[in-house]
Amino acid sequence: MYISRLLSKEDLLEICSFPQSTAELFFVSPRFRYPLTPDQILELLTNRFEPTVIIEENTGQIVAYANLYDIKDNSCWLGNVIVSPNHRGRGAADVLINTMIYKVKENYGIKKLLLSCHHTNSRGLAFYNKHQFKPYDMKVIRLEDGDKMITIQMGRELN
Repeated sequence: MYISRLLSKEDLLEICSFPQSTAELFFVSPRFRYPLTPDQILELLTNRFEPTVIIEENTGQIVAYANLYDIKDNSCWLGNVIVSPNHRGRGAADVLINTMIYKVKENYGIKKLLLSCHHTNSRGLAFYNKHQFKPYDMKVIRLEDGDKMITIQMGRELN
């Protein structure tokens, strides 16, 4: 069983242990540099809302994290989604996404939740599709090494 609460500074070190590689951290945010540090998370939080952790109820262990950004009009963006390697495929991500959807609807009255998912993140794309996020656009971003990456823009209407 999982529960949610707002992020606290004491959670940061545990969250920093979730990404297992540079590529995995890139899926969380292209702005982050491996290995992830608490300072990187705190710096990005300056323009984020509802930084939320999911906790395993019986152990108190932090198992997932996400936040919101660019809240405007009737939409906002889901960001920095990550799940502990030990809790992937065990329902923690489902609780996280449902918690964030609830917060968007109840706290902000938002009608559409948006996200970006890199085209190489097939597990993420399948997960978001399962949760009724549909592609509506794509962006090409330039990486530091000059290569390009396609990000799939996805959205879900909230009823």
